[in-house]
Amino acid sequence: MTTFLDIFENRFVNLHERSCGLIRRVPGDRLYWQPRKTGALFPVNSCGEYILRSAAAVEQTFGGLTTRLWDDPFEWTLPEALSTGELILGYLAEVEATRRRGFGFFGSDDDLKRELPAPEKLKSIFAILLDTIARAEHFQGRAFAVFQTFSDEKPPRLK
Repeated sequence: MTTFLDIFENRFVNLHERSCGLIRRVPGDRLYWQPRKTGALFPVNSCGEYILRSAAAVEQTFGGLTTRLWDDPFEWTLPEALSTGELILGYLAEVEATRRRGFGFFGSDDDLKRELPAPEKLKSIFAILLDTIARAEHFQGRAFAVFQTFSDEKPPRLK
């Protein structure tokens, strides 16, 4: 029988694998390339920035769940700090390790009912994970859209 924990596990693993797959496909000179300059009605960031925002959402959530520190990892996910595909892949591996440690605290779907201050108001762990996967996939989808503006390759797909 499939549990909600299994479903979340699969979604987060797929998110990680797709992000790594995309970063491996993006040429170095296009990693932080922006199709539109800032000041546009709807500014568009680069593949690298969107993948970092996606991973940062996961890191923030699992940092919050495991240590109660809901800090935004903005400072250590700047393009200046993660300037190459290799560095981004290293960061993605760290985020995945953090996520796996966080999942180690869950024994069953009953744990998903627990409420935590996340970070300001009480939310169930289920709601926190659902919000996180939605935000992370949203940013990842934006990265795929930018990728398709300069490449004929198809982005990594869901399994």
